[in-house]
Amino acid sequence: MSEATPAHHSYEEGRRFVRRLYGPRIIGFLLGTLCIGGGLWEVGAPQWVWALLALHGFGWPHLAYAIAVRSRDPGRAELRNLLLDSFGGGVWIAAMNFNLAPSVIIVAMQAMDKAAIGGPRLLGRCVLAQLAAAVAVAVLFQIEPQVILSGPVARLASAPLLFIFPIMVGLTAYQLSRRVRQQNRELAALSRTDGLTRLPNHTAWLEAVEREFARAKREGSSMSVLMIDLDHFKATNDKHGHPAGDEVLRGVAEVLQEALRLHDVPGRYGGEEFGVLLPGSDLSAAEAIAERVRRKIEWASFAGDVKATASIGCATLDEKDLFAASLVARADRALYAAKAAGRNRAMREAA
Repeated sequence: MSEATPAHHSYEEGRRFVRRLYGPRIIGFLLGTLCIGGGLWEVGAPQWVWALLALHGFGWPHLAYAIAVRSRDPGRAELRNLLLDSFGGGVWIAAMNFNLAPSVIIVAMQAMDKAAIGGPRLLGRCVLAQLAAAVAVAVLFQIEPQVILSGPVARLASAPLLFIFPIMVGLTAYQLSRRVRQQNRELAALSRTDGLTRLPNHTAWLEAVEREFARAKREGSSMSVLMIDLDHFKATNDKHGHPAGDEVLRGVAEVLQEALRLHDVPGRYGGEEFGVLLPGSDLSAAEAIAERVRRKIEWASFAGDVKATASIGCATLDEKDLFAASLVARADRALYAAKAAGRNRAMREAA
């Protein structure tokens, strides 16, 4: 099962890659067919060549999509399709007798496309495929590699591809960059969030305490910290199982979010221990909030009928505190005093 999951992810990612390229390939081939048609017109191409151009320009994008999306490895199949795109471009460059304007534009647009999709490696492979196709067709049909200066028809037919396709590539790159930025923001948020409780994790919560500590010191305002530890949590796990214990932790996180003010910051400190930052709260306000939290935890039921209690330590900013860590340490000492006094209570640090 563990081996199937990454493979499934790769398969779905490949299908998404194929779907992303389907629309741009259709539009690109329509524009490319017009561009090549101008070159073929100026060299007086026979009707069967025009028929092949129509079949390739209008049919290949749909055939390529069907081949890739039904493949066992859609991503790899789509990379082969991109090579075939370039190979086809080389075929038509030779078929136009290397008509200058459409040939240069076909080479440039396909190079831009492949560089944007796969970087230098894919670009190099596709350029080689394009060159090989052009040489093969020139030799097979005895087309002398001479550069034909483009007439007005070829230049006019090349203009839409030259104008529209770079815009398409740019918009696709812009959408991709927005998706990457969004994913980076989500990853950054996940790296600072506890996966079980969805509260700020240990590091993120301590950073919030440090920021508020610096602000309170600078402005001479008050702040307090609560340290909360669930009583006999190991016994809860042993009796009800770890899934029930996880439900208790999630439930306590919900209780904290409901019981606290909007600007208070709860966090998972580690294991069954939580921390709460109380900006602007003096010790009496912190004790009132701690008691409210304690009662709500005691009254709540988790994972059906599992009960829990919590011991809470309170500490408020003192002028002797030089670092935020000292404030957290004092709240932690008050927490252990609450446990030593019998648990299921909130206490301040002894003077």
